[in-house]
Amino acid sequence: MKDVSRRNFIKMSAATAGLGLAAGLTGCGGNESGSGSASNGGGDGEKIKIGVSIWSSTDALGKLSVEIIEKAADILGVEISTVDQGHVSEQVTASIETLCAAGCQGIVVCNSADSEMTSAINTCNENGVYLAQFYRMINKENSADVYAVAEASEYYVGAVHEDEVGNGEKLVELLCSDNDQAYEGIQKGARNIKLEAWTVGDATFQERWKGYKSGVEKWNKEHADDPVTLSEPVYANTSSSEGANVTQQFYNNDKSMDALIVAGGGGDPLVGSVGQLKNMGLTGKIRVASTDFLDDLKEQLETGGMYCESGGHFCDPLYAFLMVYNAIKGKEGFVPTAGNFGCEIKFPYVFVSSVAEYEDYEKYFVEDAPYTDDEIADLAELDFDALNEAATSLSIEDVKERHA
Repeated sequence: MKDVSRRNFIKMSAATAGLGLAAGLTGCGGNESGSGSASNGGGDGEKIKIGVSIWSSTDALGKLSVEIIEKAADILGVEISTVDQGHVSEQVTASIETLCAAGCQGIVVCNSADSEMTSAINTCNENGVYLAQFYRMINKENSADVYAVAEASEYYVGAVHEDEVGNGEKLVELLCSDNDQAYEGIQKGARNIKLEAWTVGDATFQERWKGYKSGVEKWNKEHADDPVTLSEPVYANTSSSEGANVTQQFYNNDKSMDALIVAGGGGDPLVGSVGQLKNMGLTGKIRVASTDFLDDLKEQLETGGMYCESGGHFCDPLYAFLMVYNAIKGKEGFVPTAGNFGCEIKFPYVFVSSVAEYEDYEKYFVEDAPYTDDEIADLAELDFDALNEAATSLSIEDVKERHA
């Protein structure tokens, strides 16, 4: 996204969010029928309107994230306004102002850094708008002041996020282990891993990095005679060209590298890195691991462009949406109280490191949605404990059982 001033960003996105148009800052209306009914509105019978602040609604994960929210909104008769903020801090905070100005009673946000949440929460406090995070969680240890702002708020509903430390550990375990189901040239475990990071200060990357380092330490403790090394991170930010440049830099500086972790996920940096390896004739020779499934992941697994990936967590924002929806409805267990941090759901990843594993995922998460319309409607009726259990139970096996 091209950088724009804060004032112009708010003006542009407010117009877009208010009209429900799509032009980089996208919006989509919910089901218009019955919009005045008490069953579809807040406590005073008005129709519910929820805003979505996301880095991008067009990349692989962003598109799926918005689609699952839109699906739930249609089922529940909720109007949606979406703003793309590019994970630019100024635009993240401006997007919250935009969505409040557009008349949203609640907002779900995927912020970049914890620091952005102070402004976001204060804006929602001032406007009486409920707020929940998706794919993110304020770090109590590293951002104690921000955590305290959330804890004191009567409008911060909570967060849905992944176990990023566990995610990092698992990806390193997969990278280091032999795998006879992988592409022929990358069946042997890696020992020289390079780390391509996303943006400086990104809260999710910091947690994944802890996991990568922990995974390496665990491997080396158990395999002292066959250690693995992990480079310091080099930041590729959010563009494919920077991803390509970082990948080329790694290989030019150390041609013995046999694995690359692209921590930023299935967006542009990963696409750039995979493309650069192909340009250099290294596809199927260097193991590539990442998070957030690529649109063409099956093909990449078949050709050795990717070795393993974690993902399938695009229903995370569905649960953040349902938390905000229930808070607007005044449902006990979802309405925040000052002095309590709010609700927290730790969402599971799906891991794939072979074509066969991806085909299972494709069948139960792509070709068939992991939740039917009726199941989403039922989720909206659950109390928080039951909703949390449903979220943390989601897996390929769970979908197989429910849709047998």
